[in-house]
Amino acid sequence: MTATGTATGPTGIRLTAPAPGWSITADVVVVGSGVAGLTAALRCAAAGRRTVVVTKARLDDGSTRWAQGGIAAALGDGDTPEQHLADTLVAGAGLCDEEAVRALVTEGPDAVHRLIAAGARFDTAHGSDEIALTREGGHHRNRIAHAGGDATGAEISRALVAAVRSAGLRTIENALVLDLLTDAEGRTAGVTLHVMGEGQHDGVGAVHAPAVVLATGGMGQVFSATTNPAVSTGDGVALALRAGAEVSDLEFVQFHPTVLYLGPEAEGQQPLISEAVRGEGAHLVDADGTRFMVGQHELAELAPRDIVAKAILRRSLEQGVEHMYLDARHFGAEMWERRFPTILAACRAHGIDPVTEPIPVAPAAHYASGGVRTDLSGRTTVPGLYACGEVACTGVHGANRLASNSLLEGLVFAERIAADIAADGPAVPASAPVETRASLPLLQPEAHVAVQRIMTAGAGVLRSAASLARAAEDLDRLHQEAVEAASDPTPASVKAPEPGVEAWEATNLLCVARVLVAAARQREETRGCHWREDHPDRDDASWRRHFRITLGADRTLSVHTTQTAGFPPTVGPAPQPAPLPDTEPTP
Repeated sequence: MTATGTATGPTGIRLTAPAPGWSITADVVVVGSGVAGLTAALRCAAAGRRTVVVTKARLDDGSTRWAQGGIAAALGDGDTPEQHLADTLVAGAGLCDEEAVRALVTEGPDAVHRLIAAGARFDTAHGSDEIALTREGGHHRNRIAHAGGDATGAEISRALVAAVRSAGLRTIENALVLDLLTDAEGRTAGVTLHVMGEGQHDGVGAVHAPAVVLATGGMGQVFSATTNPAVSTGDGVALALRAGAEVSDLEFVQFHPTVLYLGPEAEGQQPLISEAVRGEGAHLVDADGTRFMVGQHELAELAPRDIVAKAILRRSLEQGVEHMYLDARHFGAEMWERRFPTILAACRAHGIDPVTEPIPVAPAAHYASGGVRTDLSGRTTVPGLYACGEVACTGVHGANRLASNSLLEGLVFAERIAADIAADGPAVPASAPVETRASLPLLQPEAHVAVQRIMTAGAGVLRSAASLARAAEDLDRLHQEAVEAASDPTPASVKAPEPGVEAWEATNLLCVARVLVAAARQREETRGCHWREDHPDRDDASWRRHFRITLGADRTLSVHTTQTAGFPPTVGPAPQPAPLPDTEPTP
């Protein structure tokens, strides 16, 4: 790769893990098998690059297949990329990078048609070959293409997995990526990974490659209740931080307003009630049947997600209850069965029949608007390391993702990454990796539950200086316990955990949790999906800017701000704004 980055050498840290016992080589390694990862892999392979796909579970087991609502693009009559741009900028609450959004909305329609050409089958209007389009929150036009009623992600995943298998791409399934390999100049040289029993190799190994594409999805498992699958433990963001890459906007975690409420003790992945249900006319009501969104926003139930989530929480607090209701009884059985069969089945599996009763709903962690900072070609601040999809912060989402922009972002920016890699000429063999980085002490596997509960209590939908301070203190305590266990071998000390999947995942969760809390403490305003009770107003004068956060070899965080809502370049000399007065200790 020819791009030069801001990194000057291997200054990061790594997880405690055995040395790789096997290795393979490639031109590109793509980590993740959702819409972003598989699109990037197919495009790189088509450009003649030897491409290896590494995925944590099976090829079709990532976050993409859980996407219900659809993919947003200006495909309908009367709709335009400019209108899609306007809706995205409004939802992003002043922090979208307009150039990135413009790339998304202008390239999006053709990217969707290429997806269709690859085999994806979208629902069509009755008696027509035209794609059926619906609306979701924050959109002023019908521009959401869906498949199988409410199984869009599953159909996209099916089509892309079939294309990958047809193309004969090399894949390593059931593999947890551990760390980035770098050479003496700090350039990407591949990844280390651990194959969990059923892959092509057992144990820790390495894929040596001069280009690595992170497409690892989100980090929803940092909270107790989330719509994300169990594999979403922030592995890509944590890897990038340890490698010295910049992350941004981690404080902006979108809580989906309508998640099936299963009780106060419910933990792990919760059933999503797609925004498309509201797009088709469902109403949010309280226990008395009152529609509380009317009059709060011009779009009522279809307001941007942060507004709806806050309204649900406010009404719940006012009435001293845990949830509100989504009422779609007027759909009738036929519409439920045809348009939302997946959601209908999920509700009935939990003893709720939406045909005859309202659905109890409450907000739950859904999507990370921030992640590893990239430019418009998906390049991070570490040369040779790319990121796309939910793990990335392209600037598209700002402070709050517009509904159904995520699948489109994965498509568009994966194609941009592949184009950048292809334009770089023949692949240059990666230099020999240099492993001089210090090891990061591991968290006890069972501590992941403590991380989730700390984050839910202190950094959930409602945040304050006091709640975030408590969260930071409790997370610091978990980190310190890990440090002490690793450094004190005496029999009386707490024994350090053995390296393994559960310990690595818990350590990754703690890493991203501490960075999220550090950013949320710094941002003393309410903006998008970051809601500070003690700073209830948006403050453009002070905070219409981003944090750029890196993790040093000494395990301290460096927190800088951008000068504007735009990001500086990721490659070449980059301006270094003065740090904020306070920096946080690192994971």
